[in-house]
Amino acid sequence: MLKLQGISKYYNPGTVNEICLFQDFNLTIQDGEFVSVVGSNGSGKTSMLNIICGSIPIDSGKIMVNDIDITDLPEFKRQRKIGRVYQNPAMGTSPNMTILENMSLADNKGKRFDLGRGTNKKRIDYYRESLRSLNLGLEDKMDVPVGSLSGGQRQAMALLMVTMTPIEFLILDEHTAALDPKTAELIMELTDKVVREKNLTTIMVTHNLRYAVEYGNRLLMMHQGDIVIDQSGDAKKDIKIENLLEKFNEISIECGN
Repeated sequence: MLKLQGISKYYNPGTVNEICLFQDFNLTIQDGEFVSVVGSNGSGKTSMLNIICGSIPIDSGKIMVNDIDITDLPEFKRQRKIGRVYQNPAMGTSPNMTILENMSLADNKGKRFDLGRGTNKKRIDYYRESLRSLNLGLEDKMDVPVGSLSGGQRQAMALLMVTMTPIEFLILDEHTAALDPKTAELIMELTDKVVREKNLTTIMVTHNLRYAVEYGNRLLMMHQGDIVIDQSGDAKKDIKIENLLEKFNEISIECGN
């Protein structure tokens, strides 16, 4: 279980450009939930992910995972239990390393590094079978540098790599936004498959309202650091894209746009 308790976050504090993004923000995510998060630019979606992952500090409040306070835990230690796939496909893989080397690197996440060989030849068949499950033909390109792959292939690899070792949370930061429509559909289908097979607690930020409606078992809409829609279970299943657009328009009118 993940809990954000009384979170406050200010940008540029003490200056004329001070912005209060979160003030006494609270959110609880149960184990096994797949949460889709939507909202306009500046609503706090990505900042919330950064707070969970430890990429940015908070000014007050607590971040709890299974009743353990991780508020002061550095980002690199949180990454042992958190897998994150970014919007930019280049951020989830090492472009100058081969597919095999990338897979080996992901396989060693959380383990001690020494002067031994980075690639365990006994694991190559496992890597090849894992890649075959993507149906992208990557299992036959083990010696190809990842930088030469398409964005969709790299994003599929990134998703596979972050879930190779046991994690408690999967964070998806607009992970289909930089892809063409056909590839985005493939990545979403793969995402749903991975989440279901591994029973991962997942938070997915997306601007694609259809994905938010079709995938996951809980939906949040954020606005100016607050949650304005929070629906799960049957209530989430009943949400239509038109309902979200109506709320967006309502917010836009309130803001004078």
